[in-house]
Amino acid sequence: MSYDLKEVCKDIRCDILRCIGHLGVGHIGGCLSVVELLAVLYFQEMNIDPKQPKMAGRDRFVCSKGHAGPAVYAALANRGYFDKAELLTLNQSGTNLPSHCDMNRTVGIDMTAGSLGQGFSCAVGIALGSKLEKDGATVYALVGDGESQEGQIWEAAMFAAAKGLDNLIAFTDYNKFQIDDSVDKVNDVAPLAEKWAAFGWNVIDVEDGNDVEQVSEAVRHAKLGPGGGRPTMVILNTVKGCGVQWIVDLGAGNHNCKVSEEQAKAACREIRGED
Repeated sequence: MSYDLKEVCKDIRCDILRCIGHLGVGHIGGCLSVVELLAVLYFQEMNIDPKQPKMAGRDRFVCSKGHAGPAVYAALANRGYFDKAELLTLNQSGTNLPSHCDMNRTVGIDMTAGSLGQGFSCAVGIALGSKLEKDGATVYALVGDGESQEGQIWEAAMFAAAKGLDNLIAFTDYNKFQIDDSVDKVNDVAPLAEKWAAFGWNVIDVEDGNDVEQVSEAVRHAKLGPGGGRPTMVILNTVKGCGVQWIVDLGAGNHNCKVSEEQAKAACREIRGED
């Protein structure tokens, strides 16, 4: 089945806003910045089946920046893993959709994440296991730019390259902001491309990580295998809060902020070009 990925992105963004607006607060900035990646993976590239979420040999996605859970939930709901009505239970008592991804509570989540750096290590382990099983799966992992300040990220990066995990494709959501300030002011991770290359990874630098066509091309290139039996890092230069100007304008303030239902509705109209 073929999807209009630009329309899928609008749907995912609106559902992110709807569930966070219903709750009243959430990690809106870093959710909106990764929408294009999720649309490309879940609606075009990944070998998955919502009717068989535990299918053997399926591709897997690990959201190591676990606070982007609402974005992943919106993608899963739109892909048919569960009813969209469940999105309105986000982070409430008894929910199956906690703020951060939890594989034991949410259908379609392949790995629990939240303590930054740990999800990426798990993704590397999953990729190694897939290699040993020879199941043909591709493992995808998403890390944040602030998260990339964690030493655990680089330990896992070194191990993945040493083991030749060419079935692992990772992405950095390089939106330039983290919870306290801009990344360069807190603890600059630049130059990212050179660092990942130095750790033995193939590197693809995407100029506009919020352009679905550029993201799609990068993923396809990564899947073809740039060569050398190495894992691949795709650096996505994104905008934190992409799609809603007032959220973008908050800068680091949009990492976790209040969003009312009326603001969410207005933002969705902006996303769909209805204003």
